[in-house]
Amino acid sequence: MFPETFAYKWIKKLTKPGDTILDPFSGRGTTALTAMLAGRNAVACDVNEVAYCLTRAKTAPPLLSSLSRRLGALRRDFHAEKWLHDASDAPVFFNHAFSPVTLAQLLYLRDTLAWKTSNVDAMIAALVLGSLHGEANPNSPYFSNQMPRTISTKPGYSVKFWLERNLVAPERDVFKILAARAVFRYESERPKGLAVVLNADMRTLPLYKEKWSAATCVITSPPYLNVTSFEEDQWLRLWFLGGPTAPTKNRRSKDDRHLHPDDYWSFIGDMWRSLGAVVAENGHIVIRIGSRSMATEVMKKTLTACAQMSSRKVRLASSRVTTIQRRQTDAFRPGTTGCKVELDCHFQFAE
Repeated sequence: MFPETFAYKWIKKLTKPGDTILDPFSGRGTTALTAMLAGRNAVACDVNEVAYCLTRAKTAPPLLSSLSRRLGALRRDFHAEKWLHDASDAPVFFNHAFSPVTLAQLLYLRDTLAWKTSNVDAMIAALVLGSLHGEANPNSPYFSNQMPRTISTKPGYSVKFWLERNLVAPERDVFKILAARAVFRYESERPKGLAVVLNADMRTLPLYKEKWSAATCVITSPPYLNVTSFEEDQWLRLWFLGGPTAPTKNRRSKDDRHLHPDDYWSFIGDMWRSLGAVVAENGHIVIRIGSRSMATEVMKKTLTACAQMSSRKVRLASSRVTTIQRRQTDAFRPGTTGCKVELDCHFQFAE
């Protein structure tokens, strides 16, 4: 992930209002939302359903009144007895992660929300994803027992962690928290402009390019070499969106966490091929990339070499190394290793 300030800096520097900004690895939708707030149009693509749901919610928010009506209807139609029965039959992890009432409400919403087809339901699902797990203190807006906000720790590890510390899941009213989070969310400016959001592999972008004007700028951060796996790290959010009740690996994407550099750079080469087909003449490409094992100078040289796979002339305009200051998982899993530095590269196609 990168902050809004990173995307905004490059959008203001490299584009003008009305331009189209592309992020082929949209993640939490930071580039797309920032582009729209800056008066640009956005194209966002991600194979991860969590990323698709969050980006869709951010770029096509319904009216708050529509959202409030839908939340009220969902609360009225919730029959606790049925869903409490289903909650009692859930795997052990879920009955330690959530209180019975909270889990019953989550199961109901998981079964009911049409987040793939409804902008209102996509926003509700996105609000759930944002509060699904995190700190368990009394005033917390999170539904779960103690967990990191960023990643979903594995079921076995989590249960052991909670039992060893006598941690019990707090009872949360999901509907009440969602209503409060909705009001808070809508205090921010709503985006303008147009957005195309795709739940697809970035290699397929050329198949959709008729849906938008040629992208003048790309701002993105591909998966890092041997750092994270969204299927494993986001498994609980994927579960809420209809996925399995345990982490999976290489089921949704075989590119999620490459362990071998040759495979990883082949994947990055595929990214460049796709960008070569959809980015405008003289278009800019800003990439943030990282690794916990590869030197930044090697990353820069290899990323630049891979750019030749675009079949277009590419020049490296600038680069910068930044140090990651904080990792939220340190509080839950102290001593874990991760990516320490990141490399930002600005390229430009030259016709």
